[in-house]
Amino acid sequence: MKQRQLEIMLQQVPKPATPVPQLEQYMTPAPIAADIIFTAFQWGDLEDKTVVDLGCGTGIFSVGAACMGAKRILGFDIDKDVINAAKNYAKANALLINYAVQDVLTVDTLCDTVLMNPPFGAQKSNQKADRKFIEKAFEISQVAYSLHLKKTIPFLEKMIKALKGEISYQKDYVFPIKWMFEFHEKEVVRYDVTLLRTITHPENLQGK
Repeated sequence: MKQRQLEIMLQQVPKPATPVPQLEQYMTPAPIAADIIFTAFQWGDLEDKTVVDLGCGTGIFSVGAACMGAKRILGFDIDKDVINAAKNYAKANALLINYAVQDVLTVDTLCDTVLMNPPFGAQKSNQKADRKFIEKAFEISQVAYSLHLKKTIPFLEKMIKALKGEISYQKDYVFPIKWMFEFHEKEVVRYDVTLLRTITHPENLQGK
C-alpha cells in the first residue's frame, strides 16, 4: 500500500463523537498519521510485529499498523465511547485489532512497538500527561513513536536520557486543531509538533 492510499483510508476513521476536553482527544490528522506509519514501516517496526496503540482514541494508528502488516495490534483508551467506535470500524473493515477500555498507565502488555499521540498537556488538569505516556512506553516496548509539542522537546530529551533511552529519529509537523469546544476561540489553531522515535534497552522493560 502506498502512503497516499493509506492516508485516504485513515481519513475514513471516525472522529470521537463526544470528545472529552480533559482527555485532549484531538485526532491525529490523516496526512500526519500516514507519514508516521510509513516512517515506522520503513524502520522495520510494524511488519510482523506486535504493536500497542496507547491512548488509541478511535484507532487511527491501529488501523495504519494493520494496513502495513503488523502481526498483532492492541489499542488501549480510558474512554469507552471511542473504544466502541474503534471496535465498530475495525469490525466493519475486517481488521484484526484488539481494543480495550483501560487507563494506559495500567497497561502491562509487552510489545515490539508503541504508537501514540499523547495529550499535549494544554489542559491544566492534564499537564505532563505526555511524560507519563513516555514512561509507560519505555516499560512495555523497546521502540516507541510519539508526538509532542516542539517547545517541550528539550525537556523530553533530558527525561528520555534519564530513563536510559535515546531518540533515534525526529521529524517536525504542523498539527491543526479545529474548533471542538466552547472555550476554543479560533476555528483552527496550528501547533508545531515533533515526532520522536525513541528506543530503550531490554532491561528497562516490565517483566524483564
